[in-house]
Amino acid sequence: MNVVRIAIDDVSVFWWRALNWAVNQQTGENGFVAALNNNGIAYPNDPFRNRLFVGAKRVIPFSGNKSFQDLYAAHSEHPSFLVGYFGYDLKNQLEVLSSRNPNRLGFLDIYFVEPEWIIDFESDAIEVKGYGDTDDLMRQLTADVQSDVTHSFPAMVQCRVTSDEYQANVRRIQQHIREGDVYELNYCIEFFAENLLLNPLATYQALSQRSPMPFSNFLKLGERYVVGASPERFLKKEGRTVVSQPIKGTIRRGSNEEEDAHLRNQLLNSEKERAENLMIVDLVRNDLARSAITGSIKVDELFGIYGFQQVYQMISTVSATLREDMSWAQAVERAFPMGSMTGAPKIRAMELIDELEVSRRGLYSGAVGYVTPDGNFDFSVVIRTLLYNAQSRYASFSVGSAITYDSNPAEEWEECLLKARAIREILENNP
Repeated sequence: MNVVRIAIDDVSVFWWRALNWAVNQQTGENGFVAALNNNGIAYPNDPFRNRLFVGAKRVIPFSGNKSFQDLYAAHSEHPSFLVGYFGYDLKNQLEVLSSRNPNRLGFLDIYFVEPEWIIDFESDAIEVKGYGDTDDLMRQLTADVQSDVTHSFPAMVQCRVTSDEYQANVRRIQQHIREGDVYELNYCIEFFAENLLLNPLATYQALSQRSPMPFSNFLKLGERYVVGASPERFLKKEGRTVVSQPIKGTIRRGSNEEEDAHLRNQLLNSEKERAENLMIVDLVRNDLARSAITGSIKVDELFGIYGFQQVYQMISTVSATLREDMSWAQAVERAFPMGSMTGAPKIRAMELIDELEVSRRGLYSGAVGYVTPDGNFDFSVVIRTLLYNAQSRYASFSVGSAITYDSNPAEEWEECLLKARAIREILENNP
């Protein structure tokens, strides 16, 4: 692999220039681009690196119901960077589960490639890794780039459930809780737009400006796009240490410093939000215990409050040390899907999710990220994310909240609307 490091005057400007070049260069149904960006936001255990993956040197083949094993085998055969996603419906390979709703977007359950180029963006330079001519690549990156001439048009965004339907389902979930089926369930709803002409890159840039997040991501998979502003890490591995950082607890930001401080304290001291967060922390600890050395699991931070541009979030951090007989792929598999997006107990929660939700989750509430040649990895949770099929002109994004015994159905609906606001306004106002 060739490696070259080049000093850059304005890395932030060059980031968008390089991403625009990549999108225009990777045309056709096999075109591949993946961009991960932390937007300069500090995060415990570090956010995503600012990294651009371009081109598919190798597309990992998957067959049957052993996708995690297939991915590990492909990585072991030829250790390299692999970048892509795990879709939520991989749950059907891990447990006796099914998905009754149609796949309206057409994303596969899992997709990973070995990229042709990896470009890391540092504070004053970029580092390019790849197997081709790095000088030629730099000439392309620094040449005048023709912008994508595709224009977006304002969308008519619809929700697949009404407020009354949503609140009725929340009450049904609470009845399941009273009957002892579950003690928390993450219930999600889909917003969508049909016959939509969209410029995905312009939309991603607008979302990054409107809602900058530490796990921002943009994927181009042929004619399908992922436009993400995720605040949540699913799982990270460095050496034998794995870290999960579930989010449970959300409140809006204030319009001034005084209101902002009041809302932050309100979230921190909310018994309901702390109870939700603690339930998921316990679930994560149990998930990590399936692959960790006994006694190595630690809660490094409980109920941390972190501010983002639109909201405050309650984030906890759980870490563990992997057993020597556990591969990196088994660590992901045994924790997937993330408890913050299911509820607890996890299997019964996923059964009820499929009964109650009217949309297939697909890539939503799955994970996006990468694996390094030595088997380290970092994956974020697919939330606050727009999914777009340019061929069918169908766009979709989903939001949800954790339903507990003492949830207020009307307040949970309002929380969903708050989480949907950034993407909805971008689509309706034409980026």
